[in-house]
Amino acid sequence: MKVPFYATRPSRSGFARISLAVALLALLGCGAVPKVDDTPAPQQSATIVGARGPLTASQSRALLDKIAPGDDARILKRHMAIEEAVAETPLVAGNRTSLLIDGKQTFATMFAAMRAAKTSINLEYYIFEDVESDGAHLGDLLIQKRRDGVAVNILYDSFGSSATPPEYFTRLKDAGINVVAFNPLNPITFNFRDHRKILVVDGARAIVGGINLSTTYQSSAGSGGTQGKGPQYWRDTDLQIDGPAAAQLQTLFFEHWEQQKGPALERSLYFPKVAPVGGEVVRIVGSSPDDKVPRFYVTLLSAIRNAEKNVWLSAAYFVPTDQEEDDLIDAARRGVDVRLLLPSESDSKMALAVGRSHYGDLLEAGVTIYEVQNEVLHSKTASIDGVWTAVGSSNFDPRSVVFNDEVDAIVLGSATATAFEKMFQADLGRARQINLAEWRRRPLGQRALELFELTSFLWRNWL
Repeated sequence: MKVPFYATRPSRSGFARISLAVALLALLGCGAVPKVDDTPAPQQSATIVGARGPLTASQSRALLDKIAPGDDARILKRHMAIEEAVAETPLVAGNRTSLLIDGKQTFATMFAAMRAAKTSINLEYYIFEDVESDGAHLGDLLIQKRRDGVAVNILYDSFGSSATPPEYFTRLKDAGINVVAFNPLNPITFNFRDHRKILVVDGARAIVGGINLSTTYQSSAGSGGTQGKGPQYWRDTDLQIDGPAAAQLQTLFFEHWEQQKGPALERSLYFPKVAPVGGEVVRIVGSSPDDKVPRFYVTLLSAIRNAEKNVWLSAAYFVPTDQEEDDLIDAARRGVDVRLLLPSESDSKMALAVGRSHYGDLLEAGVTIYEVQNEVLHSKTASIDGVWTAVGSSNFDPRSVVFNDEVDAIVLGSATATAFEKMFQADLGRARQINLAEWRRRPLGQRALELFELTSFLWRNWL
């Protein structure tokens, strides 16, 4: 019998039924990262859904040739077929996507989308604060839209948003906005967090990625920050999706809303028929500890293992699992251009130290590593072979695999990948390449910090 390519992991409901002692072990971060023994075999063909339902084989071939011309079409078909064996959501055609490069651009785009809302605004965020854009505050905008008759529903993580004044949520509720806390803090579910960042407007426009509704993101590039002249500039990435794929994000929102016993919502209001508006093919991957298969983790490993040309990753918290590190090394050794864009500064010094403890082996294998200077890198993105692009909330660490609910958008085709590579190259221009010979001469103090890796089995899932 074939060995399964994933291992079972405990669910939230299972933890709710076991003793407090076992729950406390979970709090110590002892959950096991599942071992991916083998990536799934490619399926014969991937399912692509159009405005009128699944496309025929000939329609799918024509679409693939259009979004990835020449040899890229062959590579794209392979990635699509492999991914089809892992994800439980279909590929959706007919979307328009736009990369949002930082908090300032994302907030401006979000506020514009919400101002234009006609029927509904759904927000699901790990950190939910009263952010502002061009002098306008989020709370004021949402209250005004509710007064205009737009349904507004908010789901926030109770731990991630613990610093937000309770009075802020009370004000929103008093205005008729539905507000629900994800996993109110208790010893059983404390370690299971909703790390997703989702905005869906009118069921047809969505924004997803790594950017929280946090005032941290309100600083602009070049505003000083790490130079000591103002707030630090946090570099992060979101993706705007217009088109039918927004419904997949809406579905994820509803799953959490109902799981957390939010007020009943009339689904017909939130799932309109959406016409195609662009040529991008999108799949939304929602990951949860309740799933037997850690979907995005397996999807990412599969994409790396089958990369032919390049693997370009940015990671806010680079705490790779053994298999993530091994797969990056194997890709570099077979001639794939593997580049890692990582932070030189972080709000988690432990994560920074653990990440750097892996540099030696990666550099020796031919992986190119860059550390961003004078800003805090917080993005979680990937581009592979110029046809596969991922933007989402999943960090390159065990916590995102074992404990967090995450969401990632995968865009298949050359157009978004080209835009990503342009953005990535611009980021490299603000980064310092780590040289292997120089790295071997790093100070003893830095080496000592990296020794945290030796005891990381006790706490690395917290990073």
